[in-house]
Amino acid sequence: MPVFLPAFFMPDATRSEPLPVQLFAALGAAIRAGRIADGAVLPSTRHAAQMLGLSRSSITTAYDLLRAEGIIEMRPGSRPRACLPASPATDRAESITPRLSTRGHRLAHDPRKATYVTETGRLAPGLPDEHEFPANLWAQILRRQARPARGEEAGYGGYHGTQALRETLCARLASDRGLAIRPEQILITPGTQASLSLVTQIMTDPGDVIAMEDPGYVGAKASFLAAGATLCPVPVDSDGMQVEALPPEARLIYITPSNQYPLGGRMGLARRLDLLERARSQGALIIEDDYDSEFLWHGREIAALAAHGSFTECLYLGSASKALLPGLRIGWMVVPEALIDPMRAAHRTMGCAANLHAQLALSELMESGHYRRHLRHIARLYQSRGEALYEALQNCEGVVVTRPRGGVQLGLRFVEKGFELASQTALAKAGYRVARLSALCHAATQEGLVIGFATLRPDDPQLIASLLGQCLSAPAKA
Repeated sequence: MPVFLPAFFMPDATRSEPLPVQLFAALGAAIRAGRIADGAVLPSTRHAAQMLGLSRSSITTAYDLLRAEGIIEMRPGSRPRACLPASPATDRAESITPRLSTRGHRLAHDPRKATYVTETGRLAPGLPDEHEFPANLWAQILRRQARPARGEEAGYGGYHGTQALRETLCARLASDRGLAIRPEQILITPGTQASLSLVTQIMTDPGDVIAMEDPGYVGAKASFLAAGATLCPVPVDSDGMQVEALPPEARLIYITPSNQYPLGGRMGLARRLDLLERARSQGALIIEDDYDSEFLWHGREIAALAAHGSFTECLYLGSASKALLPGLRIGWMVVPEALIDPMRAAHRTMGCAANLHAQLALSELMESGHYRRHLRHIARLYQSRGEALYEALQNCEGVVVTRPRGGVQLGLRFVEKGFELASQTALAKAGYRVARLSALCHAATQEGLVIGFATLRPDDPQLIASLLGQCLSAPAKA
């Protein structure tokens, strides 16, 4: 299709310049600036005259001037084409690049880039098996929920989440996680990352201290740094965050107590109570990311951390990303009563809403019992895959690995430093996209890998173990 000329020029008979000169100047500026792409087809003189309400002679004069400048090409029997050489356009584009603000630079910095050596591949941590998603059932429910009119919720009345999903989650979180809450305390977001950004923006000022697990979730780190916060890494052990190492000035405390990311491990009741008391004593708000709580295979289930407190010192985050798919873009946050109004206002201002029909479909899926049956199925499947990977890796010399108790990824540490990049690269060449453990550390750097196992195939464990063995038997690199 030829360029739509009225988008770049409208004749103005009141100006002193002749109309052909006006057209020549406008099109020349648009081509040089890249707004008309190199190689774009311009309309014929007849078509251009009709578009702009000018005579063909005016169009011909303007085109002849552009051709003389060398920025359009005209051949007999063909329509003109823009043909500006690439380098002037590039130089021009670079000279007018908009300047980012200080906040913009923080937002544009993505610490995830240091986590991987390849953009694609299998077994990335944190991803469920897409092939296990109940696609046919979801499609049936989605069609059913999309048909009725929804009134205000179809506009902006249900911005903080549909009433149906918030009520369903309220009942589910009470029965499964021990949370005594009201639907008004729940905000539906596009996922945990959006929830983290929302909380951080409204609860901190630049320079405020946020304590987080070390190593810890790089998505949380990205949100905290984007808000200009000062990160204070707190070491973890097999029981989770070491509470005694918390900084007294921390305004927010971010934890994954159900299944510590990325090394695994569940925070015991005694330490949970210590953490709640510590947060109360210093006036800090705990952000509980209930990561992977759906997939706990061993030991007695413990209620959510927020269930042990008065729900004034905790903010609870969850999502459907691991149970279903990240691409559904549905998460939820449960906020203390005192934060309902400011969080709702910020939720609207930041545009953190989720899709209406997807929310309604998830509510029906949960209410029907299909969601719970699906969880039982994938929990058994992921357990068998996670334990197969653990069995293959536990005897690798130079590797420390803990049997996973849940989740969809396994973290391993190298006894000696210098093998991380070579091991990650070797696995990338074999088609695996595993994460670098050191990129998830903040202070005391540990080296190792984080491997997702939700999509593990039968031959993967031994191949991964073999590749790691070959890398670890080679001389370490500084």
